[in-house]
Amino acid sequence: MYRRICFAVFLLLLAPILRAQATPSPALLVLAKQDQTLDIVDPATLKVVGRVPVGPDPHEVVASADGRYAYASNYGFGAYHTIAVIDLARQKALDPIDVGVLRSPHGLAWAGGKLYFTAEISKIIGRYDPASHTVDWLLGTGQNRTHMIIVSGDLNHIYTSNVVSGTISIFDRTADPEGGSSRGGPGGRPPVPVGASPPPPPPPGRPKSGWNETVLPSGPASEGFDVAPDGREIWAANAGDGTVTVMDPIQKEVIAHLEANVAGANRLRFTPDGRRVFISSLRTGEVVVFDSATRRVVDRIHVGHGAAGILMQPDGTRAYVACSPDDNVAVIDLRTLRVIGRIQTGRGPDGMAWAVRK
Repeated sequence: MYRRICFAVFLLLLAPILRAQATPSPALLVLAKQDQTLDIVDPATLKVVGRVPVGPDPHEVVASADGRYAYASNYGFGAYHTIAVIDLARQKALDPIDVGVLRSPHGLAWAGGKLYFTAEISKIIGRYDPASHTVDWLLGTGQNRTHMIIVSGDLNHIYTSNVVSGTISIFDRTADPEGGSSRGGPGGRPPVPVGASPPPPPPPGRPKSGWNETVLPSGPASEGFDVAPDGREIWAANAGDGTVTVMDPIQKEVIAHLEANVAGANRLRFTPDGRRVFISSLRTGEVVVFDSATRRVVDRIHVGHGAAGILMQPDGTRAYVACSPDDNVAVIDLRTLRVIGRIQTGRGPDGMAWAVRK
């Protein structure tokens, strides 16, 4: 009896260490919306190795570049204004980020050491600096239900989908903080008349750059979208009519409108090599696969009763599709385009992310 008690005490003392070592690298992160948890999955075994509470109505998740932390948006259709923070090594929820009057944080992106997020009800893009623990930058979109966000690696381009407006916003960094690109141009300071004294220099703290926004029409209920790996095309899935809109972000124009028959389209993702595009349907439970060059459907993969979040494995071997009604994640072989496994998660899996410890 004494030995059993000692062994039990030993296990209790060892448990925190075991938990700290349990998060693999890489790790697959899956939000279980109905359970309000983040499931930490070992992609080698397809098993959940940890589960952490993330607050009410979690929708999207992203990991920091060093793989140490995860962030999950608490959405709530206007009810919430927080972003959950998770210590992945300790598998522990930290104090959430309160974004104040910014309502319905949803889309998330990690870039340049900072967390970018959309605040849907507020029609705003925000940026959180984990070093100063502050929201240090805001940018209005002027579009209804600004939903998902992508930030380019060089931080010079930001893209959002706007569901109710049925648009994609393209933000390009400019040399002038008020917009435009040159002195005296739109948003620039007027030229100095001949013989006049030059104006005083800008006050300290004035931004050194600004943003120009281009809004392109996509389609009804445009939600899932992605930018091609080479940055030359944007594909947006339109849940309202099952179509896909292809755009040129450089020339700022719509270049194709595809009759894709993806009713209830939820998410859209390019494969890492840019050759294929995956679109999930919450209504049909299919993943529709396009050839990005020919813009033709090459397969329709039935994954369950409803397909939501899509995540591509960085090495280009697998895709993960959250089957929300079925409480599992389908694993698709990108070579054969067949389901090769299932991850049993918490209830209502949706948003997913990839975390690599550095």
